[in-house]
Amino acid sequence: MLSKELLKEISLPALLLDIDAFDENCKKIAEKANRKTIRIATKSIRSVSLLRRILQSNQIFKGLMSFTPQESIFLSEKGFDDILLGYPCWDMDALIKIAKINQTEKKIILMVDSFEHIDHLQRIALKTSGKFYVCIDVDMSTAFANLHFGVRRSPLNNDEIVLQLAKKIQQSSKLKLIGIMGYEAQIAGVSDRMPSQYLKNTFISYLKKKSIPEIAVRRTKVIQRLKDEGIPLSLVNGGGTGSLLTTTLEDYVTEVTVGSGFYSPLLFDYYQSFNYKPSLFFALPIVRKPAPNIYTCLGGGYIASGAVGKDKMPKPVYPVGGKLLPLEGAGEVQTPVYYENLSLDIGDAIVFRAAKAGEICERFKEIICISNQQIVYRFDTYRGEGECFL
Repeated sequence: MLSKELLKEISLPALLLDIDAFDENCKKIAEKANRKTIRIATKSIRSVSLLRRILQSNQIFKGLMSFTPQESIFLSEKGFDDILLGYPCWDMDALIKIAKINQTEKKIILMVDSFEHIDHLQRIALKTSGKFYVCIDVDMSTAFANLHFGVRRSPLNNDEIVLQLAKKIQQSSKLKLIGIMGYEAQIAGVSDRMPSQYLKNTFISYLKKKSIPEIAVRRTKVIQRLKDEGIPLSLVNGGGTGSLLTTTLEDYVTEVTVGSGFYSPLLFDYYQSFNYKPSLFFALPIVRKPAPNIYTCLGGGYIASGAVGKDKMPKPVYPVGGKLLPLEGAGEVQTPVYYENLSLDIGDAIVFRAAKAGEICERFKEIICISNQQIVYRFDTYRGEGECFL
């Protein structure tokens, strides 16, 4: 863990990366790829320098999955040339720029899941004399009676409707179908080892085991249907950090998207199949001692997105034993932390882990990289480069 002496050298608050743990996570993820390509989820990293570091660490890492069209353009300008935009885009100005980028050697692939998306891209492509590469987003959620197990993404949940979209794309001289994506969020993004929630964990684990073979059958059926109709696919994207071990077993899958595993945030402590090292932390200075055993830090209200719950709050991890106050939590401008048997001073630092990965990067301009209790790099975040996408 970071030494007290090192933390006194850093201007706080600060975002800190254990670069050795980060590199080890890169190695572990590559080892679990089962010879599939790993595409990096940029929303979980949000630093150009670290995206490059991952890509350079192993040839199994190829391509990026971006989260907005503006981010895709930014990354293209930074020299990345294989970008899959993970979500549909309607922004006309951004799409006009992407159509022009796609006339060069670089490639930004757009996500679609409706005829409206296709018609919109067709109109812009004709207007600009440009072209679009397209990927179809296929729903991978599963249903158990009235329970929807998964996220609300694509409405495309069967091979027939996917085929109809694929044929419409093929009819266009301006659109080129590259592949399909299916994100099994109920496997990759749902924890099944939450503390003191045995019944819920058991139920989630059961649903995951039931979902995995159904997902594989659905994805295979869609791909086989397209192949039977003579529609080639060069890209079949699936998975996430939490489903890497199962998604890579599917024969038709060509690549798996991974993001959170590189930083290994707090939420992933609660996954049975997850064993990466925490690498990203943030440190806050103690600026008040309002009562015995309570130390109030500056800032800290970095709450993760998703359904509201205690699991979305950051956690103090160093010094060990700190607890947030239940009635205050992590605040916008101050965060009190309780320690039962520890004496700290004003000016000392408390180190936290965020619940999710890349979101915390929006709060800081740089990531300070630490190795052997020394600062070895300072990498800009997107914010540090003057960018803010979501």
